[in-house]
Amino acid sequence: MPSSSPTVAGIDSSTQSCKVVVRDAATGRLLRSGRAVHPEGTEVDPQLWWEALERAVADAGGLDDVGALAVGAQQHGSVLLDDDGGVVRDALLWNDARSAGAARDLTDELGGPGAWAEQVGSVLVASFTVTKLRWVAEHEPDAAARTRAVCLPHDWLTHRLAGGAAAGARLVTDRGDASGTGYFSAATGEYRPDLLERAFGTRPRLPEVLAPDAVAGESACASSRGALLGAGTGDNMAAALGVGAVPGDVVVSIGTSGVVSAVSDVATRDPSGAVAGFADATGRHLPLVCTLNAARVLDAAARVLGVDHAELSRLALSAPAGAGGLVLVPYLEGERTPVRPDATGALHGLTLETSTPAHLARAAVEGLLCGLADGLDALVAQGVPVRRVLLVGGGARSEAVRRLAPAVLGRPVLVPPPGEYVADGAALQAAWVLSGAGQPPRWELGEARTFEADPLPHVRERYARVRDLTAPRS
Repeated sequence: MPSSSPTVAGIDSSTQSCKVVVRDAATGRLLRSGRAVHPEGTEVDPQLWWEALERAVADAGGLDDVGALAVGAQQHGSVLLDDDGGVVRDALLWNDARSAGAARDLTDELGGPGAWAEQVGSVLVASFTVTKLRWVAEHEPDAAARTRAVCLPHDWLTHRLAGGAAAGARLVTDRGDASGTGYFSAATGEYRPDLLERAFGTRPRLPEVLAPDAVAGESACASSRGALLGAGTGDNMAAALGVGAVPGDVVVSIGTSGVVSAVSDVATRDPSGAVAGFADATGRHLPLVCTLNAARVLDAAARVLGVDHAELSRLALSAPAGAGGLVLVPYLEGERTPVRPDATGALHGLTLETSTPAHLARAAVEGLLCGLADGLDALVAQGVPVRRVLLVGGGARSEAVRRLAPAVLGRPVLVPPPGEYVADGAALQAAWVLSGAGQPPRWELGEARTFEADPLPHVRERYARVRDLTAPRS
């Protein structure tokens, strides 16, 4: 690695794909990137993540010139390992709702939602790793009996990069991703092995929790051999780092899931369950609201109307504010916040007047944004200060989303230039590790666009009246 211009890499192993960015460690200038798709489904063999990572690295031209790299990956997924470090069964992902019953059972066993919020900062939902472990223990006892260690997707990929169990690599994680397991407290910075045992019946080995700037080892891969490895983190934590969020910033991300998160100096404990009390990737906290339904609401609306996303946006902006009273409750895959794992979406206010493509397009965008606005309200109710709202993610590329977001959220919205902010955050962590400095470097993102609009309280009011009027899946 030339000392005059060190480079770093960031990996985003998301639900749908793996992205790799290579950046200048000092300035953050993008040098090259690569991408590979992941298989669909809510249950995935982790080996397929590894194969996608290798393809993405090759697509990026290799990492032989990189001095450090780190992995940001989807939160909550349960990777179970045996005595030899082999994968016991396919990983259950965050969006696998079969553990909803386990979440309810564990909540009741500990004394209700408030007890979990007090113990680990979050009320359990089916997304959390601890609920997946209860499901496996109950439904696949043989797999549970073979399990000797439990880790998360980013932990497993970092472990593989370091050579895995065969090379004697450590199994490591960070506070951010660990805080989404249900058996780690962001407030205390410690695991709760008693809660792990309550769910799983045993206490399998857990990854060592490293400091945000700690060196996790060295890469043993031919494409990046000898490069330093960062601890990595969860995708939401990496995105906040990549977008440069600081206390007072709220990041609204519209991707596969919808996320409203804020960097905070104070841990939260929300007994309602709306706000998850996560840690961030810098040593602070990341109170967060997550919805299952986000950009795919736009995908679904475009599919129903037989249009592309540009036309969907044009149609939405051509319709009147409030879509003439047409309201879409976008629980197309059930919902996480509020907890509606078995819910379906619903369309209210359909009349002859509102039976147009434009009205439906507008209702889809407004329904999506109303769910995120509820998340912003939940953060404010927890005392989280809001100085700026930053809008990111694939859904933020929609002109209709950009223009309607300030009206529905009731605040001006800043939209940074499009980027792979999870991969960028992982790269920034790698640069931090490489520098050995006390704080991560500050990279210039480029000029953000500011969108402003008069608030539309009647849109929120109509949505609030019907958001619970949905039918369960048959």
